[in-house]
Amino acid sequence: MKRSDSRLNDQLRKVKIIPDYLAHPAGSALIDIGGTKVICAVSFEPGVPPWMRAQGVPGGWVTCEYGLLPSSTHQRNQREASKGKQNGRTMEIQRLIGRSLRAVVDMEALGERMIKIDCDVTQADGGTRCASITGAYVALADAVNWLIKNGSLEKSPLKGQVAALSVGIYEGVPVADFDYDEDHLSDTDMNVVMTDAGKFVELQGTAEGEPFSREDLDALLKLAEDGLKQLFAAQRAALA
Repeated sequence: MKRSDSRLNDQLRKVKIIPDYLAHPAGSALIDIGGTKVICAVSFEPGVPPWMRAQGVPGGWVTCEYGLLPSSTHQRNQREASKGKQNGRTMEIQRLIGRSLRAVVDMEALGERMIKIDCDVTQADGGTRCASITGAYVALADAVNWLIKNGSLEKSPLKGQVAALSVGIYEGVPVADFDYDEDHLSDTDMNVVMTDAGKFVELQGTAEGEPFSREDLDALLKLAEDGLKQLFAAQRAALA
């Protein structure tokens, strides 16, 4: 199947990841996937959340904040700060990003420090949460390398890579890496988060129109696994 941008059903949009993109954070990255662009930045704070200390949980913690900049969408997106609260979508996405990154961090090896990841979408064209996870890993690895170089860590607490990809059923055909138009018109939309060891962190799949079959699910997971191998390679190339 050829799509509106002439890609084949299993073909990803062009991926570019630029590490150490910002001057001030411990680690950062710009990820550009098709028309979606996200700036990911990592900072560290001493200590852990009060609930960890109260429960005696050893090690550190990883958390995330996510946001769409006003000019990132087709119509101006109002800043959530001006509304006085975050919406449900924002909270869901930043929790997903945090969970995804925690899956590849050895918290005890991290020590009693908090990793805070900021993912700011400067341009949205579908798959912003997936791009954020993929870019955030590069920013985190960049930050960990910085900690090791300045003597704050003896070894990396990272246990592997993590990345995410959107797949779904569009016009009756399983396809990989939705753009906005495909996402908006899809019958099934699924976000797949996976480690480079081939283990799944999270599957978010919904039939927006026609329900999907087990055969459809298997086809979508195969598309995701093949596409994620390309994203893992792009992460490694960015950090090389």
